[in-house]
Amino acid sequence: MDEERFNMALRKFLKEVGVTSQREIEKVVRDGKAPGDVLRVKMTLTSSDGSLDHVVEGEIPTG
Repeated sequence: MDEERFNMALRKFLKEVGVTSQREIEKVVRDGKAPGDVLRVKMTLTSSDGSLDHVVEGEIPTG
């Protein structure tokens, strides 16, 4: 395995996930679709071959 190439590809993927996720969260809050002062979020990371299943949950203050 080419460690440098792998790390570059991984960082590129994570950057895309982060940027697009932030945009979607901002849109929900801006459009008033997040009732209350906290947006409860959940991110699920899976792979198509089933070898990866990771869940992160959190709360984002909106008010």
